[in-house]
Amino acid sequence: MKVLLTGGAGFIGSNLAEEYIKAGYDVVVVDNLITGKQEHIHPMVKFYEVDICSQEFYDIAIKEKPDLINHHAANIDVQSSIKNPGLDAKINIIGTINVLEVCKELGVPLIYPSSAAVYGTPNYLGIDEKHEITPISNYGISKYTPEQYIRLYHNLYRVPYTIFRYANVYGMRQDPKGEGGVISVLMKSAIEGNSFNLYGDGKQTRDFIHVFDVVSANLLASAKPLNDVFNISTGKQTDLLQLINLVKETIHTQFPVNFMADRKGDIKHSFLLNDKFKKHVDWKPSVELLEGINMTYQYYLSQ
Repeated sequence: MKVLLTGGAGFIGSNLAEEYIKAGYDVVVVDNLITGKQEHIHPMVKFYEVDICSQEFYDIAIKEKPDLINHHAANIDVQSSIKNPGLDAKINIIGTINVLEVCKELGVPLIYPSSAAVYGTPNYLGIDEKHEITPISNYGISKYTPEQYIRLYHNLYRVPYTIFRYANVYGMRQDPKGEGGVISVLMKSAIEGNSFNLYGDGKQTRDFIHVFDVVSANLLASAKPLNDVFNISTGKQTDLLQLINLVKETIHTQFPVNFMADRKGDIKHSFLLNDKFKKHVDWKPSVELLEGINMTYQYYLSQ
């Protein structure tokens, strides 16, 4: 079975490509390497350095004739989406439409990773898939809009799909530079002995899920499209002060923390319920936070 994986040189995509290879898939990766890294590309994949918004991507995808498209190419940075909403919309919305056109032409299913950011400020915790959609950032809007297009293409053209709304994913290969995930940024601060900038009072909560658990969910959805939307999460919340202490305990080191003003577009509290996906397939998150932090630390230490 051949899978075309967009964003396969990125954080989640490269981990996913590796597991697809282990599972016996024929893997084609498309990545423009703006944020993805050449060294993350598995040697057994067929790689194209191409932008998903281009005609070249469409032509390549049609030529390769995959049995499935897993679309992980995206802008994932809330703050850059606020600074440059046009670029954010081009990558996340127009890029996804281009991918959907391939799915329509070939009649193949799509896996689309959305985000907890689509829910906005929660009306209640934990958040289930029936929660109101009220994003408070351009990023949240640009991740939700493709969900609408995907449902439309399913209704009009019978394109099968699975939509995942990820909680805060962390783990090996996450880039700590710029606006990387908070755990990777913490790792960098701890290993290098630099200060960590904490935006807000540190009491804001997130649902941290290890990339291995996200990958396992994708492999299950690759076997059979579910034509629905699912939260992929641990169903647990951890505040950032707790997280900082866990990192310090794991690494046995201290580093200064600078308390900064809240940032626009950041949600105060969030954790997602995952019951719906667990009822559909035999899946549950298996990596506990402390174990995941330790594995992530060992990875960054080796780098």
